[in-house]
Amino acid sequence: MEHLGHACPILYAAWCEAGLLSKEHLLTLRKVDSIVEGQPTPAIEAQIHNHGHIHFDLPKIIHDAPKIESLKVHLSEPPKYKLGDKIATCKTYGEALVKLGKTTSHLVALNGDTKNSTFAITYKNAFPERFVECFIVEQNLVGVGIGLGTRDCNVVFCSAFAAFFTRAFDQIRMGAISQTKVNFVGSHAGCSIGEDGPSQMAQEDFAMFRSIHGSVCFYPSDAVSTECAIELAANYEGITFTRTSRPETSVIYPNEEVFKIGQAKVVKSSEQDQVTVVGAGITLYEALAAYDKLKVEGIMIRVVDPFTLKPIHKDTLVECARATGGKIVTVEDHYPEGGLGEAVAGALSEELNIRVHRLAVTGIPRSGLCHELLELYRISSAHMIKAVKSMI
Repeated sequence: MEHLGHACPILYAAWCEAGLLSKEHLLTLRKVDSIVEGQPTPAIEAQIHNHGHIHFDLPKIIHDAPKIESLKVHLSEPPKYKLGDKIATCKTYGEALVKLGKTTSHLVALNGDTKNSTFAITYKNAFPERFVECFIVEQNLVGVGIGLGTRDCNVVFCSAFAAFFTRAFDQIRMGAISQTKVNFVGSHAGCSIGEDGPSQMAQEDFAMFRSIHGSVCFYPSDAVSTECAIELAANYEGITFTRTSRPETSVIYPNEEVFKIGQAKVVKSSEQDQVTVVGAGITLYEALAAYDKLKVEGIMIRVVDPFTLKPIHKDTLVECARATGGKIVTVEDHYPEGGLGEAVAGALSEELNIRVHRLAVTGIPRSGLCHELLELYRISSAHMIKAVKSMI
């Protein structure tokens, strides 16, 4: 077509074939269109001018997609880790996908040319016929994922560096409007990834995905909680986002621990707790380090792992806040806007006499070692200790 307007006659003809226009209306539109340099549609017009009759042979709809009775999936075997084992949650993601893939032939994994880093390659190696490489076109990655999940034909997981999903926010948003069921997994998030630098350090991923209507946002901290998060995501009716971490973290939960959407875990507690500290992912371990150091000084804190940032577990937060004199510190490897701190503050906004002290990344991160950056951006255990002491 030489001009965009030439598409109009084709649309008119299509509407006529679909029964949305009568022959008379089609001819009227063609006459109007000819005034503004319309382009004829030969196959249609030939039939229109055939002695004033019009006839279309429409092909029958072919229902050749296999009917799937249920897409409820589960891990082929439970987590098998030892307390204290160190493993990156991004690596666990790939292993969890394989476990799910063994229980259904309808799990499809897609990746945006980062499969070695997101560990989607683990699933590709196990089930190459169920893996789609979409390369560095995240908008296409999301679009293909939404298409594969149409009519509940597949369980779909799309993975990439968390920062790169910002390129596809429009597609993700429109997917939610269309009530799609797709799971997004973003790795290499926060300044804790270290040397890769700010272009790859997602600091706004939770702000983006929390704004998606009906979404669930997981932030597992160890291998056990990651496997459970991926299993829960696979069975959720809607969009999910799971943030995985690059640094290796210790297994802190027993293999039989039960996780639920919207249910937090109290990791450390006592009757002497003075402040509640909420950390997730890498900052949960900084909170545990702060717990150990403060305990030596005779200061007890309660440590909470939210597991999901959306929905956030309000009941646990309120209970812990009341037990610690209404004092809460949140610590996140994320910008202050839209992340853990705002989720906690929002959940407690109607509660009286609760103070929330938020620690978050407030500057544009730079390249460096993980522990250096946590210290530089004031989300390390040392800065948690200062925040706790400022509240007691």
